Amino acid sequence: NTLDGTVVGRCMPRHTHKEFVRFLNAIERAVPAGKVIHAILDNYATHKHPKVQHWLAGHPRWVFHFTPTSASWINAVEGFFSTITRRRIRRGVFSSVPHLQDAITRYIRDHNRAARPFVWTKPADTILSKLARLPAPSE
Repeated sequence: NTLDGTVVGRCMPRHTHKEFVRFLNAIERAVPAGKVIHAILDNYATHKHPKVQHWLAGHPRWVFHFTPTSASWINAVEGFFSTITRRRIRRGVFSSVPHLQDAITRYIRDHNRAARPFVWTKPADTILSKLARLPAPSE
C-alpha cells in the first residue's frame, strides 16, 4: 500500500494464475469495502490469464495497470524485495521451505507495525509523461 507503506504478502509454491487469484482474494479481504484497489502489475502472462480476467470482471472495484518493470511504481515493490533480502533472507539459515516462509511472514508483520508511506523521488507528472512516451504493451 503506497499510501501507508503496509504490505500484504503471501508465500506460495508456484506462480500460476491460481496462486495469483488466491493472492488477489487475500488483498480483497484486507482492503476495506468501498475502496478502489489499483494493482500495478508487470506484464507477466499470469496477470493476464483468462481466469484472472474473469476474476477481475467480477470485482469492479479493482483496476489493473500494466507498466514496464522500469516504472517507478514497481520500484516500491522492488525496494521492499531488496530490503527483505538484505535484512532477513541473505545470510539466513533456513532448515526448510516452511522455515523460510515463516521468516518472510514475520518480517512482513514486523514491517507493517512500523510502516511508512513510499516516498516518490520524482513528481507524478514527470513519471506519467515518461510512461506516455512508451509504446503500449502488447495484449
